[in-house]
Amino acid sequence: MAELLFEKSGPIAVITLNRPEKLNAFHNVMLADWAEALRECQADESVAAVVLTGSGRAFCSGGDLGTMGDVGGNAALYIGDYLRNHVHPVARAVDALQKPYLCAVNGVATGAGMDMALMTDIRYAARSARFAESYVKVGLIPGDGGAFLLPRLVGLSKALELLWTGEFVEAEEAQRLGIVSKVCDDDQLMEEIMALAQRLADGPRLAIRLMKQAVYRSLQGDFLAALDNVAGPMGVAFNSEDHREAVRAFAEKRPPRFTGH
Repeated sequence: MAELLFEKSGPIAVITLNRPEKLNAFHNVMLADWAEALRECQADESVAAVVLTGSGRAFCSGGDLGTMGDVGGNAALYIGDYLRNHVHPVARAVDALQKPYLCAVNGVATGAGMDMALMTDIRYAARSARFAESYVKVGLIPGDGGAFLLPRLVGLSKALELLWTGEFVEAEEAQRLGIVSKVCDDDQLMEEIMALAQRLADGPRLAIRLMKQAVYRSLQGDFLAALDNVAGPMGVAFNSEDHREAVRAFAEKRPPRFTGH
């Protein structure tokens, strides 16, 4: 049985972590398949949105330390290379993905598992989901982007509190803090996230991609730079067939039929 599932259904691709007996802890092969799936989603023009989730009662408990092999004498060098060569390619593939990347957090998300969820654009959580930046409990630090991503969602002080204590955050509290956008009943989670993915897939895909680009670029500069950064993409969107279709639909008082062009 494949331990990472990758399926396409129309314009939506779904990546499922599939080691439920190990709480979906990931290993090298899963990571390589994960990064490749994301690269394929970026390259495939038929894919308009990507959904990430887990199987069983957990979303992801992070990396499976038991599959990492012998650390040997130089642990610092080994772990650094392990992160760069196996874990970080997923993050780099996420960074290159210009399409909506959504996460259905179906259960516990800890350590690097929580960080992988934080990399997505929008997160919905099952009511039973729990989150923890649990590195401190084993004397480690976030190696998968948590120290970068978490403060941007919850603020500096709260991020440090969660990182320094490793305490669990329940789904409702995660929503209050901004870690997730919505909490769903467990049996409704996939239906809710797929409905969002379909809504985005049915929308003006070029404009949605350009919005994502503008939002992430805005985090790296000041307000005036952000204004400059959207001037060119606005011209691209203004010249798109989807924009012209929206104008026609408004004049004709009907829903627009977007094609992604």
